[in-house]
This record gives sequence, structure tokens and C-alpha cells, in this order.
Amino acid sequence: MYLQLFGTVVIAGIVGYLSEKSGFTRNGILQSIIICVGGAFLFYFVRIMFGLRFGAPGVDAIISSIGALIIIPTHWRRGR
Repeated sequence: MYLQLFGTVVIAGIVGYLSEKSGFTRNGILQSIIICVGGAFLFYFVRIMFGLRFGAPGVDAIISSIGALIIIPTHWRRGR
């Protein structure tokens, strides 16, 4: 169980970094990583409590990280 949690954090960090470097988001590297890790933590605990799963733990981490990046509202930012 702890290895899944550690893997979820690592995968979420990688997704956050890659999304920023690829231009998918413009939040900043650290902010994108924090958003992804938060979303992955949230879905990890929902997965434990309710058994909601999309597939393997790695797939869940990727989907929840991307979902968190999409859900976080960014309309208050000024365009660059």
C-alpha cells in the first residue's frame, strides 16, 4: 500500500513536470506539480475508501493528475 502511494506521488510529479514543459499548462513547474500531486492524493484516498478505479494504480495516478490540471480554474490569470 505504501509503495502504491509513493508511486502515485512520483507519477503525479512527472505528469506535472511534463505538462508544464510541453505547454499544456502555464502555471509554473512547481505549481503544476503541486496540483498534480494533490489530485493524485485525493483520488488515491477515494480509491481506498470507495473502491473507485480506472485500472492499475499507475493509470489512476495519470488520469487523476491530468484531471486535476484540467479542473483547477485558471481564468483569473492574465494571458502571457
